[in-house]
Amino acid sequence: MRALVTGSSGFVGPWLCRHLRERGDEVVELGGKVDVRDAEGVREALAGAEPDAVYHLAAISSVRQSWDDPPGTFAVNALGTLNVCNAAASLPKRPRVLLVSSSEVYGNVDPSALPVREDHPYSPVTPYAASKAAAELVGLQAWLGRGLEVVRARPFNHTGPGQSQAFVVPALAAQVAAAAAGRAGQVRVGNLDVRRDMSDVRDVVRAYRLVMEKGEPGEVYNVCQGKSVLVREILSRLMSIAGVEVPVVVDPERFRPAELPEQVGDPGRLVELTGWRPRVPLDQTLREVLAALAPA
Repeated sequence: MRALVTGSSGFVGPWLCRHLRERGDEVVELGGKVDVRDAEGVREALAGAEPDAVYHLAAISSVRQSWDDPPGTFAVNALGTLNVCNAAASLPKRPRVLLVSSSEVYGNVDPSALPVREDHPYSPVTPYAASKAAAELVGLQAWLGRGLEVVRARPFNHTGPGQSQAFVVPALAAQVAAAAAGRAGQVRVGNLDVRRDMSDVRDVVRAYRLVMEKGEPGEVYNVCQGKSVLVREILSRLMSIAGVEVPVVVDPERFRPAELPEQVGDPGRLVELTGWRPRVPLDQTLREVLAALAPA
């Protein structure tokens, strides 16, 4: 299969490209070469690549950044998705498109509805979540109105080596690694009393390829563990792995404007379709994130 990957230079992109090549796919990387807001540039790139599959990862993925720049977030996440779908639909041989969304589209789900299923309505509370919900609708319309085979994936939180410190696990891990090296005497944190359904990036990219291969056009699939972990527990495990214990200082600047108390999804639809199961234990992920961030 000839696969084109947008956002291939981000965090998940290199892991996905590596996995696709390991599975025998030919990969065209679009990350850093074309701005998805540029409709003509996207069209030319897809026409030149002639892909069988398009994995659309390119996005502004920071919730905090979305609060600072809602128009820019929508331009990349929603308009960028429209440009990718339009370009794919214009090709003589139309590729399948995997549209990577986010569990953030569910918003603040009542505990009685957890673990949340794909048929739960949108309830976005952040500009990022709203932009991803809009992108999903763009993809759904491309399937229903134009017959472009678009499949949607809704990943929950995921991490691994190489993730930006704008995200919770590497943000905590970097401070713990610095403390273990004697370069910091405390860890500054935001809200530790939230629960997240946390997967390893390698498990997530396996799911993406399986969804591309077996997913039904127009459908959406949660990519998640099906269980949540307290962020406070993640910090405790990081300290235990690093063999260090330092004071934890709450920093109001690290709190989000709207924090979701718990995110946990039901992966049943994905598991039933593909047989996918997570393989990488959380402690292994944390150990490798720590190692990648350890001061030289």
